[in-house]
Amino acid sequence: MGNVINLNRFRKRAEREASAKQADANRAKFGRTKAERSAEEKRADQTKEHLDQHRIDHEEQP
Repeated sequence: MGNVINLNRFRKRAEREASAKQADANRAKFGRTKAERSAEEKRADQTKEHLDQHRIDHEEQP
């Protein structure tokens, strides 16, 4: 006679492993540290400000 297997335990372990694989994929796809996000946001703000400073506005005169 074979070993008795708790199917609930087996099912839950399989679900956890699948969830861990999905989490790994999401970390690789979307994961950035807070420092990276803030640095990118700061760089974008500086770029926008730099472009705005060099803008030439032509006001239409009636």
